[in-house]
Amino acid sequence: MRIPALATLAIAMISASAPARAQTYSPDYPVCLHVYGPVTYYECRYTSIPQCNQSASGRAAQCVVNPYAAYQDRAVRKRGVY
Repeated sequence: MRIPALATLAIAMISASAPARAQTYSPDYPVCLHVYGPVTYYECRYTSIPQCNQSASGRAAQCVVNPYAAYQDRAVRKRGVY
């Protein structure tokens, strides 16, 4: 009697837990590709708008500035890396 009760409890706990949300924007890259379609998602792995536009060409996608990389970009410029 214990095994079915424990199995039922384990299944209920696994079913009730919510999946963790992934970070949408990567702060390492200043430009993101917003892809539209049945599944809408962001790819934040571009260093410039022209580079992103090359990937967006022919797709239902748009290049956008990464809002989380904006502050990081200013901080890097202050250190004289550019």
